[in-house]
Amino acid sequence: MEKTAAFRLVACLGNPGKEYAGTRHNVGFLVADELARRNAASFSFEPKWNSNTAKVGGRTIMKPQTFMNLSGEAVGDFSRYYKIPTNEVMVVLDDVSLPLGTLRLRKSGSAGGHNGLESILVHLSTEAVPRLRVGIGQPDGSALHDHVLGRFSNEELPAVEESVSRAADAFEYANAHGIDAAMNQFNQKNQE
Repeated sequence: MEKTAAFRLVACLGNPGKEYAGTRHNVGFLVADELARRNAASFSFEPKWNSNTAKVGGRTIMKPQTFMNLSGEAVGDFSRYYKIPTNEVMVVLDDVSLPLGTLRLRKSGSAGGHNGLESILVHLSTEAVPRLRVGIGQPDGSALHDHVLGRFSNEELPAVEESVSRAADAFEYANAHGIDAAMNQFNQKNQE
């Protein structure tokens, strides 16, 4: 089986600022924090990329501080500067169309209505950007904007913690064994 190149940039999406900490839209930042924790790495602000970054070996974990809809500015500038091919970039983001806790790895595809991913695809000029979507569930009657910027309920927190840990596992597996193997291992099969 063909192994893809290891990922040199892990772009984990969210919104900066304390008012957005712990919101559904920031689940990418939670995965970044878990990856850094596992590797005893710490984040520092890099003004050149307008991002908080942590180095783990030859890899950079990035939390763009541009706000979600402009994530592509930081990711695109960083990727071009370091000449990182798009197959060595992994984007980690929330997905409202997936049930809470569900993971979905893909090698490419459209943004699926996610403005942060859309910004990255535009700035990298391709849809062939690997991504790891972490399900945050559908709104329960609230507007989509309110849902994604809302916080998880106390009842949801155990599922969130488990999915963040599994997302970090999925990234590490993809990095070690290739994205195809990780897709087979971590993407949930259709339920009967």
